[in-house]
Amino acid sequence: MNTVERALMHGLFVHLHHNIDQAIDFGMFKQLNELVGKTSPGTLLVGPDDNDDAAVFKMPDDDGLVVAKMESHCSPCVPRPYDSAATGAGGAMRDVVAMGGRPLFLLDFIGTRSLDEEVIVGPCGFKGKCTCGECETMTSGDRITLIVKGIHDMCREMGVFVAGGGLSTSFSDIVPAVVAAVIGRMVIDEPLTKPAKNPGDRLILIGETGDDGNDTLYRAGLVDTMRPAEALFSEERKTMEAALAAIETGKVNACSDLGAAGIGAAVSESARFGGLGAGVDLALAPIKKDGLSAEEILICETQARMVFQVAPGDVEEIMATARSKGVAAADIGAITSDKEAVFEYDGREIARIPHQPPSELMDQ
Repeated sequence: MNTVERALMHGLFVHLHHNIDQAIDFGMFKQLNELVGKTSPGTLLVGPDDNDDAAVFKMPDDDGLVVAKMESHCSPCVPRPYDSAATGAGGAMRDVVAMGGRPLFLLDFIGTRSLDEEVIVGPCGFKGKCTCGECETMTSGDRITLIVKGIHDMCREMGVFVAGGGLSTSFSDIVPAVVAAVIGRMVIDEPLTKPAKNPGDRLILIGETGDDGNDTLYRAGLVDTMRPAEALFSEERKTMEAALAAIETGKVNACSDLGAAGIGAAVSESARFGGLGAGVDLALAPIKKDGLSAEEILICETQARMVFQVAPGDVEEIMATARSKGVAAADIGAITSDKEAVFEYDGREIARIPHQPPSELMDQ
């Protein structure tokens, strides 16, 4: 198990972002939902125990479906509050899109220290003292203004209402709470779920990969400085429109947005949840600039990206649909009948991710 495999598998199998069920009893909610479902006029189609990108609900007396996702982006708001709040909101919107829905409105919650208390914004924010000379000291209230502006600007770009939210100034931690819930409406008749469906389906990546959002690499000690993902406003809108147009063709069999741990997590989770495998050539991924390492292409969390699974005969139509909206698209690999996801770069194996974590990882 090499270092990048360890970093990715830690994110997939240990880190709570991908393993909420280790801290929360989803079975309890499943039992509750089954009980409520006996008397409710609506129907929950995709719930918290389904390991998918967002929830899907059928409203009573309505032929359409509602899709919803709540996303937090707390720690990245320490070094970069504006971008991180914007990307938190944008990430929740992409989760809605991944299920086949158009985001319509957002509610947010912000929890922070007292408004007049000083905080450090920048690379040294977690240390409580700047040693790099690049940080800015401001009040917690000023930081809230940046957070709110980030959410506002993303919603304005994406055409999403801010319908409400909440604020608490009773938090004492360095890290603020920044949470966004996005509600949307499906543009297709059935949820487009994450698990891989068919061996042989091609993996179509839309959007370009950069070296930002390197949190997983930073935690693994592979880079020296954490660079939270940058907010890509116009690109995010283009990606949403491209994704929805592709989904409306009816030829996308599975879909994931690229959030935490990027291509590596999106492909590995889809393959695992579908009981299948995947093979990816990272060198085929559209990139924002030259010089990216294979590890950065694999794991970085650059925004405004999605990955579709489509039959080989539909590849050109789906890529043409995405490109018609001004978004880069590339065929980067395929779903296989194996039980692991294999990532290569020009023939060199970068990572091999099994369905089950190695015992040496879980014993740490």
